[in-house]
Amino acid sequence: MQLSRADHRATPPRVTIPRDYNAAHDLLERNASRPAKVAFIDAVSGAQLTYGELAEQSHRFANALRTQGFAPESRVLLAVLDTLEWPVVFLGCILAGVVPVAANTLLTARDFDFMLRDSRAQGLVVSQPLWPAFEGIVAATGSLKTVIVADAQATADDRPTVAALVQAAPAIRKVTETCSDDACFWLYSSGSTGKPKGTVHLHSHLLQTAELYGRGVLVIQENDVVYSAAKLFFAYGLGNALTFPMSVGATTVLLPSRPTPDSVFGILKKFQPTIFYGVPTLYSLLLNDAGRPKKNELKLRVCTSAGEALPAEIGRKWTAEYGCDILDGIGSTEMLHIFLSNRPGHVRYGTTGKAVPGYELRIVGDDGRECGDDEIGELQ
Repeated sequence: MQLSRADHRATPPRVTIPRDYNAAHDLLERNASRPAKVAFIDAVSGAQLTYGELAEQSHRFANALRTQGFAPESRVLLAVLDTLEWPVVFLGCILAGVVPVAANTLLTARDFDFMLRDSRAQGLVVSQPLWPAFEGIVAATGSLKTVIVADAQATADDRPTVAALVQAAPAIRKVTETCSDDACFWLYSSGSTGKPKGTVHLHSHLLQTAELYGRGVLVIQENDVVYSAAKLFFAYGLGNALTFPMSVGATTVLLPSRPTPDSVFGILKKFQPTIFYGVPTLYSLLLNDAGRPKKNELKLRVCTSAGEALPAEIGRKWTAEYGCDILDGIGSTEMLHIFLSNRPGHVRYGTTGKAVPGYELRIVGDDGRECGDDEIGELQ
């Protein structure tokens, strides 16, 4: 199966995705020549997963899904914390042609019940600490056939675990035939105007964002170490912590728990990330933390912000404190990542920058006419 290609000499960059294409296969094959390179680090335990181990375990999990009877295009809900098993499960599903549905792990049992029914998931992969939220709802979900427990070596009720399935499954590297325009994974929107809404993304979408924003704006490279405060179940976090670093062979630090000033600064000092992805409220907390480290204790070269507008004052204070710009931008679950952003070395705090090369944007009024300078309208 062919891989995607990108020509960054073209303006905008030209990304070519072949018809017969599997996104997980592409991400893993890009790193086949660096099997000993660390792909992911658990910030709590310090455990590491190399690119070679990631490929083997992802293929083993894909084979386990096939053995469990999951057919291509069937859906599996992922309620998994940001641990080393998250990328294994996500990529393993895609390799098998199964569609992972990434769920916000901070939601309630009622939300999870809705997502299981709405997605008609046949499988559920759930981190053991999150199982209590599902215990009372899985039996009543008609489509659900299999529950797999993540982040556990064994369970009291003998449910299969990710670790056990990976260990027992064959290491054969088989990729289910998929096309670039096949459904690859689901993400749920925040549901600000009602219930969360499932957003279906195609196999071609992941590497498009990696090439256009990850490489085109951040200039992410193999020697980068990244940490994203936004979790992997967010569109923002998925690109930050999985797609972008894997597209070039960089290293990602994962934190299973919610980020706090202590945990974030602990990661920035211990693992020395060069790229940090945050949100405005977190940057404000970090700047007001009495125990914040000095500039020379960190190795940051670029930071990003999304989710809400970054106040100009916070951006300026951060740059003054750490000599590193925050690239404020706009993205969405539907667009998968940031499509409007400031640029390194050309930041104007108080603005969200310019269109990421490869995207076409315009502002229109109520009459559909493109707005002129200083006119307010809707971004399209």
